[in-house]
Amino acid sequence: MSSLLSTQDFKTVIDLTPLVSIDFIVKNSEDKILLGRRINKPALGFFFTIGGRIYKNEKLEDAKTRILKDELNLDSKNVDSQFIGVYEHFYNDSFVDDNISTHYVNFAYEIVVSSMQDLPKEQHNDYVWLSLDELLSSKEVHSNVKYYFINSNNI
Repeated sequence: MSSLLSTQDFKTVIDLTPLVSIDFIVKNSEDKILLGRRINKPALGFFFTIGGRIYKNEKLEDAKTRILKDELNLDSKNVDSQFIGVYEHFYNDSFVDDNISTHYVNFAYEIVVSSMQDLPKEQHNDYVWLSLDELLSSKEVHSNVKYYFINSNNI
């Protein structure tokens, strides 16, 4: 994997290209969905699915392993993920600059867990388990999350 970009170079990338990311739709045995309240832009303050960017030269499976560990404290060997589809997320801001929009091309995966513990706080400061109806009706859940569930036969 290549080294990370400087902030200025990454700012240019965000301004000129889409980013590629993975989101995990985490469900429990009660069919509730885990969401975290974002502490960074974009989508600051909203409840969102858990995920992250794929790095240059990082294989998809390696990115899934890294994101599961970093964002959910899960070992990928113990997680069975089901690919849901490809989605696009558009934001008017970015974490590097309020005047630069962000465009993500996002690979969504569903995972089912029996329990969650020791959830990291670097990207989300609060976590909730919501039923599908609660998720869709909440004004605190970002619209990009709701798109995973609207008109979808997969979930």
